Amino acid sequence: MTRLQHFGWFLARGFGPHGWGHPYLRWNHRWTEPGLYQDSARTLEQAGFDLLIIEDAPSLGSAETIDLRVRHAFGGPKHDPLLLAPYLFAATRHLGVVPTVNPAAYLPYTAARQFATLQHLSGHRLGLNVVTDTGSARHFSTAAQLGHDAAYDRAEEWLAGIRDLWRSWGEGALVVDEESGVYADGTKLDATQHRGEYFGFDGPLNAIPFTDGEPAIVSPGGSGRGLAFAGHNSDVQLALAPLDEASIRAYRGRIHDAAEAAGRSADDIKILFAIQPVLVSSPEEADRLVAASAHPSDEALVAIARKQSSDLETDLTGLDLDRPLDRSIFGEHVSEGSITRLIGRHDADAPLRTLLSAHARLGRLHDGSGFVGTADEFADRIEELGTWGNDGVLLWGDLHPVTVHRVLDDLVPILRRRGILREEYVDGGLHANLRAF
Repeated sequence: MTRLQHFGWFLARGFGPHGWGHPYLRWNHRWTEPGLYQDSARTLEQAGFDLLIIEDAPSLGSAETIDLRVRHAFGGPKHDPLLLAPYLFAATRHLGVVPTVNPAAYLPYTAARQFATLQHLSGHRLGLNVVTDTGSARHFSTAAQLGHDAAYDRAEEWLAGIRDLWRSWGEGALVVDEESGVYADGTKLDATQHRGEYFGFDGPLNAIPFTDGEPAIVSPGGSGRGLAFAGHNSDVQLALAPLDEASIRAYRGRIHDAAEAAGRSADDIKILFAIQPVLVSSPEEADRLVAASAHPSDEALVAIARKQSSDLETDLTGLDLDRPLDRSIFGEHVSEGSITRLIGRHDADAPLRTLLSAHARLGRLHDGSGFVGTADEFADRIEELGTWGNDGVLLWGDLHPVTVHRVLDDLVPILRRRGILREEYVDGGLHANLRAF
């Protein structure tokens, strides 16, 4: 049965050089100015999308891979998405905006105050994509870099502290009574003294409480610790998994189990699977693209290795394509999810050529082997995901207007005709629209 799905856009390239390496660079949009992003944000809102998630990495990476990350602008430069958010809020009325934030980069009190300010300025449309990247730790302190699970422990403490500060204004603390001249009752403010393993601070917060909920929390991550963090904290899970029924149901089951283990309802988390479709005008054109991708050249494989090197902060470009990948080359800062995405379902002794070729190879939407197809075929796939209990999808790509229109121009009318995509928003900010269905 057809039912409404939630839609989001994942700005996978972050607040960086949009259009670089593509012909549409010649549209002469300036990636350092807000206009490009405002144009696309208005389009996403017109399309009925719930939220825009902006990827970020505050670091250019290790010394060994900095050149790999900046030479083709795969991993940098990137400007701060939190400072882009106000421009996007000013250009829209309903779209949720979700910059990526790293607990290592913000002291809890500063974070709580800045995020509260944006939540009020936006009409309660702020979300926070909380990541635990440890590769950037050296930019914020000289302390030893945390391991994977410890970084999640710190993020858990950080977010709990921020929430305590947001809630430090007790019931009835905000009075706003013109007749008596009383704005607030200081006796109902909580001192909020926090002394934890990673942070120590005092409250109360110098920002008023929210009327339509706290900023929505988004999280990625597929490890056991990452899923537990999502179950305890998240309103939206950015999901990466094979899009077959068994994998989707299993992934959703793990998230729901984690939520219930944390004393929450499974319905408290919207699980949105990230997809990067390649939409074309006809099935014949889709078949042509898929066939052409079956035998990638060494040059094409090296180009993929460059991008993977940026994502993994590990140089793959000098490795022998015909030898198996040695997993020991990855440092502790590299997430297990990133490594798993590179390797896929291949055996440990698969040569690097095989792994990279799998990333070059395209598949068809109609048979479930990939994401190349027509807008109608993509709508079929989204509808199928909905029959498996899925909450929605995140379309993955840059935010250049050419990209956004290329994906949405034909797709949005089809989704609306089928009753999959919302026609209008409800009042109350991002939380209200996430909970509307």
